[in-house]
Amino acid sequence: MPDGEEVGAGEPPVGEGPMGKPSAGDVTIVAHDVGAVRGMERQLSELVMGLVGLGHRVTVIARACELSAGTDIVFRRVPGPSRPFAIAYPWFMLAGSLAVRRWRRGVVQATGAIVLNRVDVIAVHYCQQVGTATPSRSSWLYRVHVRLAGVLKRAGERLCFRRNRSATFVCVSEGVAEEVREHYPALAERTLTIHNGIDTRAFAPGRHRAAAGALRAALQIEEGRLVVAFVASEWERKGLRYAIEALAEAPEWDLLVAGGGERRGYEERARSLGVGEEVHWLGVTREVPVVYELADAFVLASSYETFSLVTFEAAASGLPILASPVNGVRELIEDGRNGYLIALEPRVIAERLRQLADPALRARFGEAARRSALEFDSERMVRGYHELYARLA
Repeated sequence: MPDGEEVGAGEPPVGEGPMGKPSAGDVTIVAHDVGAVRGMERQLSELVMGLVGLGHRVTVIARACELSAGTDIVFRRVPGPSRPFAIAYPWFMLAGSLAVRRWRRGVVQATGAIVLNRVDVIAVHYCQQVGTATPSRSSWLYRVHVRLAGVLKRAGERLCFRRNRSATFVCVSEGVAEEVREHYPALAERTLTIHNGIDTRAFAPGRHRAAAGALRAALQIEEGRLVVAFVASEWERKGLRYAIEALAEAPEWDLLVAGGGERRGYEERARSLGVGEEVHWLGVTREVPVVYELADAFVLASSYETFSLVTFEAAASGLPILASPVNGVRELIEDGRNGYLIALEPRVIAERLRQLADPALRARFGEAARRSALEFDSERMVRGYHELYARLA
């Protein structure tokens, strides 16, 4: 979307309301990127489009903004690099702060600690003080960069949160809210939760059957084989190794891996266990709903999450869930009703996969998972922010 382009009919920018208070209709969303691939960027896309649908006049200040055609917003581009993080983050903090100072209107919401301005809302997708980032590549240079990035994130968060003690801090799950209250007790009374939202129409059983059949044929997965989906990057933290090792004890299942990472070590591990042919590598894809349509279950043995959007999307797609009891997942999965809460142990995952070879159990869990996910749809998330902005205005 071109810099400064107003899409659709729209209305002229509206400034401050009576007594200098922002008009309830005006919202400025500040983010690194708004788009359709990664979790946070997809959430922002849903939020912006939902706010426009409720009549808000939305300005997006970001490096990049990819929205559905006809979405009526004003996009103000912040030029600058997107990587490496150690350069891109401080660059955006300075350039983005200048952009916010120039183009802000109405209620201003920053996506994390990314600008130095005083804002009304900070959406907290990750409490940086928890410090759980793990390198996704093996090179020493990359590992040094990850450590440096962690230092910058934690310092930037402390600075921005300190400057915005009067802001409202909106966390994506109760677990993240607890972390913010623990690390920033002075902000406890201004911290609340609005869960991330799921597009329960796009992620729904049966909507992508033809595409799933074509994908199955392209991947040469034999008919009758059960498929468990793993959708994530940062494979070390997300537990891909455990999922691969579980296949050796669950012979009915194939594993479909969607996401980016260093495949070589994982491929070697799969071959050493005799399951190299049962692991299918899809890479980064926009067709995540098709992946879930193809699958019979979903697995994520993650050591840490803030919300685990993919788990909620898999549940909305009617898949039984195998997931570790991390933030977000604990608010979705009831062990033994709509999925299983798993330990980070291959034998535990394998045991649950063997149980899910029963089609009646898969169907019962999948239907229950879908019902649970409906409680976290995108419309509810958008309404939560809409009501918050009305109170602030």
